[in-house]
Amino acid sequence: MPNIKSAIKRVETIKTKTTENTMIKTAYKTAVKNFMNEVENGNKEKATELFKIATKAVDKAADKGVIKANTASRKKSSLAKALNTVK
Repeated sequence: MPNIKSAIKRVETIKTKTTENTMIKTAYKTAVKNFMNEVENGNKEKATELFKIATKAVDKAADKGVIKANTASRKKSSLAKALNTVK
């Protein structure tokens, strides 16, 4: 445990930021997973709707710095490719 006041504050700040980052990452992964489930089921209307939600979650994660911009771009590209395969 830190003894210095500023170090104690940093520990609390890091805890808060870690929690926020985990929430954002979880939401992003869940959105992508829900989209991929609909793609596998072949439901194009629902997949199109979930594609918008998933790309929004990916963009939010990239904006917040949880994932890198190139990772977000690559993920959105693969999601779009998966959406185009649905009949």
